[in-house]
Amino acid sequence: MSSDLPKWVPDAARHYLVHTQAGLSIRALARASDCHPSTVLRQVRRFEGRRDDPLIDAALRSLSAQVSARDILKKRKTNTMKMVCLKSEPQQPIELTQARIDQEAKRILRRLCEPGAVLAVAREMETAVVVRVTPEGEQVRTGIVEREIAQAMALKDWIACPDPDGRIARYFITNLGRASLRRLTAQDDNRASGFAEQAVDPNSDASWDIAAIEGVTRAQFRAYPGESPLIGLSRRKDRDGKPFLPRDLVAVGERLREDYELVEVGMGGNQSWDSFMTGEAPDAVKEGPKGAIAAYGRIKDALAELGPGLGDVVLRCCCFLEGLEQTEKKMGWSARSGKIVLRIALQRLKRHYEETQGRYGPMIG
Repeated sequence: MSSDLPKWVPDAARHYLVHTQAGLSIRALARASDCHPSTVLRQVRRFEGRRDDPLIDAALRSLSAQVSARDILKKRKTNTMKMVCLKSEPQQPIELTQARIDQEAKRILRRLCEPGAVLAVAREMETAVVVRVTPEGEQVRTGIVEREIAQAMALKDWIACPDPDGRIARYFITNLGRASLRRLTAQDDNRASGFAEQAVDPNSDASWDIAAIEGVTRAQFRAYPGESPLIGLSRRKDRDGKPFLPRDLVAVGERLREDYELVEVGMGGNQSWDSFMTGEAPDAVKEGPKGAIAAYGRIKDALAELGPGLGDVVLRCCCFLEGLEQTEKKMGWSARSGKIVLRIALQRLKRHYEETQGRYGPMIG
């Protein structure tokens, strides 16, 4: 049974896999991809030198399992490459698509753009976490990412690890990652503005992305700032010279955001939040990972306690990372009033958490 390498795999990684696993020569690869042999040789050597990176090594090992020594390379009419696997046993369908990578990358790369943010990967953990170091030296967890998504981001050079030999590898966003975030954000802005999309192959990953956007109405609430609105407010001072948002209120907002991330990851990004925005009673989630269902219940209880207005502002600013000015316009509030409402909402949310879950809340997982 034949199967292709995933379409999201970069050409350089594809060349490395075909050369090392299928045994195709550098010159044959160069002819098939219509480039100079020295280019392919540099790509192969570069990926061989990156095998010390735990995410890169795991991604290549996973992709190598899809390639056998009997695989051959065929040149398509568009000069793209296709891997034909001649194994007798059927292969499992590949669920990791470019659309899914882009969807998760927008969330993670935004978090990595925040000052002091890193993606921490422990060798014994199944998921990676985004951690931000505050000016006071405290570590705040701001996001969770599936390991296969992190592997794809590393393979695409969107994140890099300067010291991969430690027990916990710390990844930083690269210039290519920032450029990719700007490109993905611009694409969403064009969709929101009603620009026509280019024709796409209905069997391609891009068609899945368009279908997902049409089916998930929460896209209209998206915003992509460089950092969370809470971080910007925490740096502002009030009349007494104290932070406008103290650390405990920022932690409360990040606590709600963490539950939101758990729901998004567990439900595959298909959970609609429209009922929260319209004030209707949301339907209970019964199917999905246990942790995601519990996180959804905590969000539902918290927003029910806050009520309309206060619940809207924390959902928009803490979860959707929507800017205060945009929130004020959508809610019909006067200028510069959003930060006051947000602070009041976070104070109420802090009291709710302390009364229902305790100071530190339930353990994740």
